[in-house]
Amino acid sequence: MKRITNLSDLGHSFRMERKAMGKTQAQVAKDAFLRRETIIRIEAGENTDTMTLLKAISALGKAIMITSSRPGYEELKKMFNED
Repeated sequence: MKRITNLSDLGHSFRMERKAMGKTQAQVAKDAFLRRETIIRIEAGENTDTMTLLKAISALGKAIMITSSRPGYEELKKMFNED
């Protein structure tokens, strides 16, 4: 799971998920009751209101999960190459 810490990362991940599902921007926009231009803005990492973002993410059949931003033990081991 990729850690997303900014809108640019979010937009990139959104685009990758959309493409992996074989959906066009227009299809996602229609499913979310949004304009295609809004999906373009999300994928470009531009600021949008929370409800719009949630609609778009939901249209992909995805959800947001809040997790700790601190690396876990296994991630720390990888960072310091300790096996």
